[in-house]
Amino acid sequence: MRSTNVRRAGFAAMALALSTPAACGGAHGDGTARPLAALRSAERSTDRAESVRVRSTLSYGKALSLSSDGALRWHDGVTGHLTIRYTGGALAAAMRKAGTPSLQARYLPDAYYARMSDTFAERAGGRHWIKYGYADLARGGDGFGMYLKDQMRNTTPNQSVKMLLASGDVRRVGTERVQGVTATHYRGRVRVADLAGRDSGLSARELAGLKRQLDQAGVRTESVDLWIDHRNLLVKKVERADTAQGSLVSTAYYRDYGVRISAEAPPVSDTRDFTELARSQGGAAGR
Repeated sequence: MRSTNVRRAGFAAMALALSTPAACGGAHGDGTARPLAALRSAERSTDRAESVRVRSTLSYGKALSLSSDGALRWHDGVTGHLTIRYTGGALAAAMRKAGTPSLQARYLPDAYYARMSDTFAERAGGRHWIKYGYADLARGGDGFGMYLKDQMRNTTPNQSVKMLLASGDVRRVGTERVQGVTATHYRGRVRVADLAGRDSGLSARELAGLKRQLDQAGVRTESVDLWIDHRNLLVKKVERADTAQGSLVSTAYYRDYGVRISAEAPPVSDTRDFTELARSQGGAAGR
């Protein structure tokens, strides 16, 4: 059952590393209209860039803190890779105990793969990689699987801009230096009950998806800060929220937009599907 705990810890940690909860509110007056126009330009520019290098940190109550770095592409589904390092919390302690203080993650349009430790492989038929198919996550049946599917397929920086657009509650804070460049700082507040379509430029489907992600994460209100450079590209984001599991703080830095990125599935001979692992562990627990 120790490997069951390890698998669950890695699954939750990865989802939290990529978690980017949404936005809400209603736009009023020229003071909000100008920031919304700037964010729409940033959303279009970021979307067209199609790839980026990312470095981030996350803390989630007493459960977990971690850092990650890598690169992502979003032209046709999310493709890329991240290295995730567990730095604190109960889940991190479980991962370290299992010999996996960090892991590699690979993203393909239909699934994400996590490389675990040799210790884990000894309990998983000698295989190091776990495959999490997005379709399988959506069929989880408890709502959480759909939430993780949404989060893992919507991890790109343009999603953060969409979140703040959806709030309508946006203001310009000022200009600051971020990673050596001058960037404009925008701030908004997200209230799930008030997610707005008016003036956001987002479709009803996009708004419904953002609301579902927040609801399933237990988020009612969240603050979002974005820093956008002179090219209308997001260079930093900070999100803060109180969730059912504790305080969530996520910070990310973005650079090298347009970087070339490639990722491929690990060898089948070194990969286990998480649904197969769940069945085998369930059987082992019942014996």
